[in-house]
Amino acid sequence: MSGGNVATSPDDNSSSHADPELPAVLGRNLRRLRTSQGHSLERLAKQSGVSRAMLGQIETGKSVPTIALLWKVANALHVPFANLLRTEVARGPVVLRGGDAKLLSSSQGQFTSRALFPFDGSRQVEFYELRIAPLHREAAEPHASGTRENLFVAKGVVEITAGLDKPQTLSEGDAILFEADVPHVYRNLVASEAVLYLVMTYAETVG
Repeated sequence: MSGGNVATSPDDNSSSHADPELPAVLGRNLRRLRTSQGHSLERLAKQSGVSRAMLGQIETGKSVPTIALLWKVANALHVPFANLLRTEVARGPVVLRGGDAKLLSSSQGQFTSRALFPFDGSRQVEFYELRIAPLHREAAEPHASGTRENLFVAKGVVEITAGLDKPQTLSEGDAILFEADVPHVYRNLVASEAVLYLVMTYAETVG
């Protein structure tokens, strides 16, 4: 999933969200994961390439970073992306209202990701809605080894390039499955918003 340019300044807060509790959830989970693995802020900053100042801003709930920056942190901690957004385990049916969505963005809002599953525990599969602005190109860094992305295009025409493979053009109704542990790029080829649905599968369930 999303990459793009990552600014590690504490003033970089280009991610938007509909859930007002998101900063607190992110901060609590990052602090828990970091301390449980014995990392100081300095050590995690070095391993993730994200500044200590930004990590501190996230942990105190003062900043919601971009998708790309969160991926850097998740990869450094060796946990699925969703673990940073984890909430209490729900019992029974779980309804995810559109107005309550945890919406993350990058590239000044030109690429957005909405989780279509509850953040209630470790899992091997995650489900997202992606929206790409007209003619926007979004680059993603490699995910954990063995991670796969299965994308379905609900609206628009997009080009997907995974690693050194030939770029693939997908129109509405098309789908693609590719290895996401290499650099990959999503490109909207038309002058209207593209909507995609993503199923991300990890090689193994990670706590």
